[in-house]
Amino acid sequence: MPKFLMKRWHGYHVIALFVVATSFLITIMLYRWQIGVVGFFILGVLAIYAVQARISFEKDLEAYISTLSYRVNKAGEEIVTKLPVGMLLYNEEYTIQWLNPYVNEKIKEAQIDGSLDEISPSLISALEKGLEHDTIFMNDYYFHVLFKPDERLIYFFDVTENEEIKALYEETQTVLAIIFLDNYDDVTQGMEDQVRSKLLSHVTSTLNRWAFEKDIFLRRTASDRFIAVMNHKTLEEIERERFDILDEIKEVTGKEKIPITLSVGVGVGESSLRELGILAQSSLDLALGRGGDQVAIKQKNGKVRFYGGKSNAMEKRTRVRARVISHALRDFVLESDQVMIMGHKHPDMDAIGAAIGVLKIAEVNGKEGYVVLDPQDVNHDVQKLMEEVEKHDHLWSQFIIPAEAEELATEQTLLVIVDTHKPSLVMEPKLLEQVERIVVLDHHRRGEEFIEDPVLVYMEPYASSTAELVTELLEYQPKQLKMDSLEATALLAGMVVDTKSFAIRTGSRTFDAASFLRSNGADTVLVQKLLKEDLDHYVKRAKLVESAEIYREGLAIAKADDEDMISQVLIAQAADTLLTMKDVVASFVISRRQDGMVSISARSLGEVNVQLIMEKLDGGGHLTNAATQLEGSSVEEAEKRLKEVIDQFLEGGN
Repeated sequence: MPKFLMKRWHGYHVIALFVVATSFLITIMLYRWQIGVVGFFILGVLAIYAVQARISFEKDLEAYISTLSYRVNKAGEEIVTKLPVGMLLYNEEYTIQWLNPYVNEKIKEAQIDGSLDEISPSLISALEKGLEHDTIFMNDYYFHVLFKPDERLIYFFDVTENEEIKALYEETQTVLAIIFLDNYDDVTQGMEDQVRSKLLSHVTSTLNRWAFEKDIFLRRTASDRFIAVMNHKTLEEIERERFDILDEIKEVTGKEKIPITLSVGVGVGESSLRELGILAQSSLDLALGRGGDQVAIKQKNGKVRFYGGKSNAMEKRTRVRARVISHALRDFVLESDQVMIMGHKHPDMDAIGAAIGVLKIAEVNGKEGYVVLDPQDVNHDVQKLMEEVEKHDHLWSQFIIPAEAEELATEQTLLVIVDTHKPSLVMEPKLLEQVERIVVLDHHRRGEEFIEDPVLVYMEPYASSTAELVTELLEYQPKQLKMDSLEATALLAGMVVDTKSFAIRTGSRTFDAASFLRSNGADTVLVQKLLKEDLDHYVKRAKLVESAEIYREGLAIAKADDEDMISQVLIAQAADTLLTMKDVVASFVISRRQDGMVSISARSLGEVNVQLIMEKLDGGGHLTNAATQLEGSSVEEAEKRLKEVIDQFLEGGN
């Protein structure tokens, strides 16, 4: 306790004694006045002492307060001028009014009467957004900036060391990659050992040289598989080079006239090596599911980045696989009480044809089958097919609306999804949650979004259409197959539409499937009738084509007026037509659909990977055939976004 406070405590006791003594002496003087006089003398001495004590206390108190104020002010001045914390005051116009020496030392651009913009444009931006704090890089330093808008005060804390440690940690994070030689077993089958060994030696030496240059640990685990371990900094460097090792391997194997490409699955963002391995394998499955010749980088949060995919997917599926899938599908059908088939929203000829084909598989195995279809959600181009189906009493009775499907579905129901693998695109997403066993049959390249836990997946991006896949499955059904002419015609129409009358994405298996359908009663004349175009549609398509302009290196972009409503099929047809024009290597058609969404259809001859471009706009598809739909956007805004993505694609060289 301070000394003057002790004095204050004694002074209070003297006053108390003085009051008590005065009362006592007055009483004594009534009886013995001599004693009272002596007592009052002593009391006077005590009174003088009390006054002196009071004066001394007040002086000490004043000195203490003065000393404390000085110390507090001194400490505040030390904080403002010497502690490693920057302080800056500004006015309503974001002009600097005052700053402490720390800011002056660390940020050379900071001057009184100067603008905050001169220090960093991010400061004013953060203030306008109402941020309470932010981390900003200025003058070779990272600062954690604390904003006090009410006092128009900004604090700067140097966190450069923390940011550098964070960056070092991120750079040294472990990344695991699985490298797979696409089609190696198929193309080397029947080769002489010497030729196969020479080919593998070329590929291995190229990969080893690349790994040495990039400081990657690479080990071969099988004749067609490698494991690569690297850090995150190396991965970033390889990404900047767009994984040019894919092109190197194609060049090496191309000299040997053998079409071998690489698929790479990369796991990143996990500290556990086991989890990294799972991510890498999942990424590889995704890359292979999209046709190979590409890299898929999967992070812990599920985000995936793709590189490569420049070459057309080669036909890698075998008839053995088709037979195995066909028998597996038959087993699932036999174990079910009924089969429901569902395509994507706004179903096209391929989706409906494939659904009718799966319906036939259910029928030959003695099970009830239903096609889930919303009559209000059918493209105009398949309307003629639906009119023919309505005339076929038995077939039409097997078409049900989504509400009926929900009522009929049980735990033993088998749900077959055709021509899509994305849950957001199916006709009725609620059925996916209601049914436990789901089969996916699709010919599109696999995207990030995928139906959860299907019991059987048959995805072949090398096929021309889902109708082709279903036709092959029908061929391998054990029981004798008798197809109705309309059923076979619907499957053939789906193939004709997706191949543009067997002009694109057509392999030898496509013609085999078409031959099988023709031998089972498919009517080619009826196919032509189903595909006939209205004059009104032809005029609309011609108007779209007329609006086209060439944008960068043979890329044609056509767009409709924002108020025009055009069907998805018509937009796609316009893109196909543009692709037939001279010097056009890729085409993009933008228009608003009847549902209000803006659609972009993209086509190419293979030189430009339109799938990658559409994926940047949350769409997808194939290397030569892709699309996307944009919600809450105008046609002009969609065109602007498309051009930005095209610029990034061409400048990045991916």
